[in-house]
Amino acid sequence: MTYFNNKKILITGACGTIGSELIRQLLHDKYQIKELIGIDNNETSLFFLEQKYLSDQRAKFFVSDIRDKEEMLEKSQGIDIIFHAAALKHVALCEKSPAQAVKTNIYGLQNVISAANFNKVEKVIFTSSDKAVNPTNVMGTTKLMGERLMTAANTNKKTSSTIFASTRFGNVLGSSGSVIPIFHNQIINNVPVTITDKSMTRFVMSVKEAVKLVLNSAVSAKGGEVFVTKMPVMRIQDLAEAMIDILAPKYNLDSKSIPISNIGIKPGEKLYEELMSNEELGRTVELSNFFSVLPAYRGIYEEIEYNYKNVVNLNPSNVYISENQTPLTKEEIKDFLQKNDLLKTPNESSTERYWPGDKK
Repeated sequence: MTYFNNKKILITGACGTIGSELIRQLLHDKYQIKELIGIDNNETSLFFLEQKYLSDQRAKFFVSDIRDKEEMLEKSQGIDIIFHAAALKHVALCEKSPAQAVKTNIYGLQNVISAANFNKVEKVIFTSSDKAVNPTNVMGTTKLMGERLMTAANTNKKTSSTIFASTRFGNVLGSSGSVIPIFHNQIINNVPVTITDKSMTRFVMSVKEAVKLVLNSAVSAKGGEVFVTKMPVMRIQDLAEAMIDILAPKYNLDSKSIPISNIGIKPGEKLYEELMSNEELGRTVELSNFFSVLPAYRGIYEEIEYNYKNVVNLNPSNVYISENQTPLTKEEIKDFLQKNDLLKTPNESSTERYWPGDKK
């Protein structure tokens, strides 16, 4: 992909699941980037990340916080592309600390936008979430506001040439806080595997595929879009059953002895996942790997030409939600888990699923 050749790239949230995979892929020889700067406020994780890439002279890492505007101005100097992956992402913790979620996910993102404009960065790509669609919690609401800020940042083309766009995707299996490590630990300990509802469906993808699509969206971005990645769908019960079938024999357990317990949906949780709203459908273009949701107030962005390659449908007719998609079969789920190496022994040993209110 020649687009990234000789580029200087800044990645916020470098120690996170998406940030660290962006670093791994961009430092691959096929991209031929000039320099990569990774920033994070997690000193310990950043130390180990730096050790991993000590031999690569292109990679530099700094303890930085996106809440610090001056720091963002400094770290964005001379940068061509910013991938903004830093955020507070855990729904339960954001719900208990909403002011902190706002400071990081909204004010921090605005600092990135301001720094990019000031330093004439070529492109900024923001990693959003399915929870930004019709949000029911603080985290999703801050992500939606982040998308709106990114789109609105493209209105001042007379003073800035920076292109701002967002990517929105569902569950990255195997990422920090995902359900797979919990299911794995429950199976190891021969305790009931807990699902919230047997009919619940979710969009899923591996971190490698998620990051590939983020990189592709950076190439395609014209300004103001929200790129919605196309993803397979799983029923949560099928995922639990597939994991039991694979893992139980490995731990000398009888797969039939491990029950699946329905614990009920949590407050604000949806039975299906939405990656696009009904309102967005009318301003969406379908591409081969994405849907591109164009800005609502097109008159403000009339100078931007949304002329994409690989257009599949200029007027898609179906909202992209998980209950409308054909889910993977249990055998397909098994193949997906094994192909993407998602069944490694978890780093954490917890078998509990936590939500605010569980603790009194």
